[in-house]
Amino acid sequence: MTYKEKASWLMLVAMVLAYSLYFGLIIAGHPAGTSLFAMLWLFGTIAATQAVVVIIGCIWLAIEARKLPRARIDERDRGIAARGTAISYHVLLTAMIVVGVVMPFTEPAIKIVNTALFGIVLAELVGLIVVVTSYRRGWHG
Repeated sequence: MTYKEKASWLMLVAMVLAYSLYFGLIIAGHPAGTSLFAMLWLFGTIAATQAVVVIIGCIWLAIEARKLPRARIDERDRGIAARGTAISYHVLLTAMIVVGVVMPFTEPAIKIVNTALFGIVLAELVGLIVVVTSYRRGWHG
């Protein structure tokens, strides 16, 4: 497994755990579902924790990767990253159209904000899933 693939797995697992907790608490009735201040604290805490875990994990992966023979990023890695970005862009665009065009007429502000956050997280998860599955299946463009 290359460093890029391991880092993608790390980010995917960290995002699933962190944002499953966040949106699970919102669905369970946490005050962050109704109060903007509570939402900012909950999301900020979870996002910061997830970022620290990913940073520490990537540093550890980079240290471990130095022990192995170096494999430079090639066209396949760039193609896989571009494919993940392109697909996640369409998910993000669809979510933001729903949030920005449909929801302002039917939903309260806090629900719009949480739905926008969900759309952003979903788009990034889709992109990471595409990257990880492309590496696992040996995608060559």
